[in-house]
Amino acid sequence: MDQAPGGPQGTQGPQDAHGLPGCYRHPDRETGVRCTRCERPICPECMVSASVGFQCPECVRGGSGTGHAPAANHPRTLAGGTIARDPRLITKLLILINVAIFIAIQADSRLVTDLTLIGAWPPAPFTPTQGVAGGEWYRLVTSMFAHQELWHIAFNMLSLWWLGGPLEAALGRVRYFSLYMVSGLAGSALTYLIASPSEQSLGASGAIYGLFGATAVLVRRLNYDMRPVIALLVINLIFTFSLSGIAWQAHVGGLIAGVIVAYGMVHAPRERRALVQWGTCGAVLLIVIVTIVLRTAALA
Repeated sequence: MDQAPGGPQGTQGPQDAHGLPGCYRHPDRETGVRCTRCERPICPECMVSASVGFQCPECVRGGSGTGHAPAANHPRTLAGGTIARDPRLITKLLILINVAIFIAIQADSRLVTDLTLIGAWPPAPFTPTQGVAGGEWYRLVTSMFAHQELWHIAFNMLSLWWLGGPLEAALGRVRYFSLYMVSGLAGSALTYLIASPSEQSLGASGAIYGLFGATAVLVRRLNYDMRPVIALLVINLIFTFSLSGIAWQAHVGGLIAGVIVAYGMVHAPRERRALVQWGTCGAVLLIVIVTIVLRTAALA
């Protein structure tokens, strides 16, 4: 996106060496997007979707200190979500749930057996009495929030905090939570489909990789520099396929689902926004369900 000309006095953000200004509220975040009313440089967290372009929170609230009239009766995020006072609320709650379950597992290690993703136990030719194939479909969800090792939950929660905040601000709470859950379920479904049915897996990595994919889609949508995101994603994928004991299926499944859902979220036409966004989520979720049903039938 071409950089807009300098705005009114007092609205210019700090310039970096490449000429891109920093957000007026978050100077460390480079941005090429400006408020269409006051021309302040704004980052994804500060963007409010308007009838034309994006506006800053001040102009949306009525231009406190700027003399502008209210910009919109119902301010929306980039994806059409409702602007929230705390743009990281869902991210904080997700971290809290993961940490709480981690503490519970440390207190009683037997919980791991009940929460992890396992396809079928005992393995064929015996009829499964435990696992997803044995009717314990809840494992597809509980495994997304279960961690046993400190390094595992620390890495995943740091990633969730760094990636989740900007995405929650850009998508809105409901859309962001939907992205997280659908990505995590897609990761669980692909693991269930491909991995050995007696192999146990756990962790939020599938959902986290969905956030990686969504971040790439958002950065591309805003015409930001894709190289840092691609480099970070490539590094993580190298670790995924080079280290043993990692359920790469969850990473790949979550990544693919995150890209698809996020693309539908941020590229949906305004006049059919809800239909496209929720239709995309529904289509991915339907594929997940069909995959689970077919795999269960094969293991029966």
